[in-house]
Amino acid sequence: MVVQDSVDAPGVPLEPFLHQVGGHLSVMKYDEHTVCKPLISQEQRFYESLPLAMKRFTPQYKGTITVHLRKDSRGRLSLVANPLTENRGPFTVSTESAAVAIWQTLQQTTGGGALPLAQWQHPQRAHSLKESPATALLRSELRLKAQVPSLVEDANGNPTEKGSFNPWGLHCHRAHLTRLCAEYPENKRHRFLLLENVVSQYKHPCILDLKMGTRQHGDDASEEKKARHMRKCAQSTSARLGMRLCGMQVYQTDKKHFLCKDKYYGRKLSVEGFRQALYQFLHDGTRFRMELLEPIQHQLQALLSVIRSQSSYRFYSSSLLIIYDGQEPPPTPHGTNVSKVDVRMIDFAHTTYKGSWNEHTTYDGPDPGYIFGLENLIQILQGIHKGQ
Repeated sequence: MVVQDSVDAPGVPLEPFLHQVGGHLSVMKYDEHTVCKPLISQEQRFYESLPLAMKRFTPQYKGTITVHLRKDSRGRLSLVANPLTENRGPFTVSTESAAVAIWQTLQQTTGGGALPLAQWQHPQRAHSLKESPATALLRSELRLKAQVPSLVEDANGNPTEKGSFNPWGLHCHRAHLTRLCAEYPENKRHRFLLLENVVSQYKHPCILDLKMGTRQHGDDASEEKKARHMRKCAQSTSARLGMRLCGMQVYQTDKKHFLCKDKYYGRKLSVEGFRQALYQFLHDGTRFRMELLEPIQHQLQALLSVIRSQSSYRFYSSSLLIIYDGQEPPPTPHGTNVSKVDVRMIDFAHTTYKGSWNEHTTYDGPDPGYIFGLENLIQILQGIHKGQ
């Protein structure tokens, strides 16, 4: 893939990706079907050498792009990318980003002005902008926040005063933008990975982000970081189940809001608490989505077979996404609902394998920690299935 870096190309304003439920690096929306994130060389090389069998379980890799900060005459900042030109049809730049504009308003109405570097503005008006589900969700937040109670919960399961959209992506975005402003000059070009937006086809994407494996630190981790990650694993379900909840959003059809939980909630879960959280992920506030269990288990079994065949790979600190649509599909002519679910692996900055760049250790056989987590996940879902 070629990095497009023409200063004459029209800038694409990057929006916070409102369906980011976990992780610490900010994920940005590039267009309706593409997201981008800061490039880490080890992750880029993983995508470029991805085994064919794993491609169905990872986002499509779309190359790299450069991103820079832009400041207008008022001193307001935006994060801008240059569009790709290769292997794409005509690209429409939405020069007035609705989600960005609402993000500005939300900052002003919720006290977000405490972080002035995170104020977004785009000076031109849109040509023809179709409101995305994420934009509609933010607009709904501004309109309904006074009438509808928040469904965001803190680490203890208590309601907070945050909005009805998932706040984690905005949290990551504010931290990233502030750091860029503090550490780099305005004209500094940053390389980002372009990846498939795996939730673009869902109206109300319900997402479970699971940090997989019994070990989270990479081979290159410092002793201090290694000890910190080992402690987190030992004190959470990572050690006992080979996975822990890193983030979640599930659409509640009765409230028309997402119920959201973050990594701090996930770290405190017991084994039974994890099982209950998994049950809650499949409950829409009105009923348990029983029809989702079989297709999710089927995809997890297929992924397990693939992971077992990948010798030398260790997916340290990677996550597994389970995705379905909170809006139920219409019945088929036979009177049944066919619900689409998706299972995707993400975050490969610390993945290592034989022949990988900066390889510290070569491992034999498949990743035992990841397999342990997948087997337990399948077993818990089977137990929930039998209990219904």
